[in-house]
Amino acid sequence: MAQAGRRWQRSLFPWLRKWGLRQCDTDPCVFTAQRTVDGVVQNLVVGCYVDDLFTLYAQDGPGSLYADFTAVLAERWNVEDEGPVSNLLNVDITRDADSILLRQESYITQL
Repeated sequence: MAQAGRRWQRSLFPWLRKWGLRQCDTDPCVFTAQRTVDGVVQNLVVGCYVDDLFTLYAQDGPGSLYADFTAVLAERWNVEDEGPVSNLLNVDITRDADSILLRQESYITQL
């Protein structure tokens, strides 16, 4: 089904904008949101690739921007949280308490 991704975007993108996310000018598949909770600025970045969503956030507790977004997303669509990402578009991702390491070693090895 070659058009499934486009149909998904036609449904998802307006919903993301309606929910208050701003579509990036340089990459239409990236959306951002920001709000302040108890004096703390919370940012949310949502990337879309075909039928996958990738979210970046720092706060994830109850009442956080991320928690609210994922709750509303799950009400609208049947979504599954697959946990922390380890590979995205052939970029290996390693996280620890202080940093995020991005590598393309596995992609290079495939070449």
